[in-house]
Amino acid sequence: MERKHFEEYKKLGLNIAYYRKERGLSQMQLADRIDISRTHMSRIENNDCAVSLDVIFSIAKALEIPVAKLFEFR
Repeated sequence: MERKHFEEYKKLGLNIAYYRKERGLSQMQLADRIDISRTHMSRIENNDCAVSLDVIFSIAKALEIPVAKLFEFR
């Protein structure tokens, strides 16, 4: 799959997984909180699909973190 911003999506997915685990949530629990499938959550975290801003905003809200935290790429 060729996609612009591959590295940024990869880092975004890693950040989502990091904060999800820090909150003690499974992919299924987070997916349920934002009304997406566990498969979609897995694809987001593993850089297997693009993700909308609506979903990113929902993830940040469910994780109780500022959206900007998800974009702090190290």
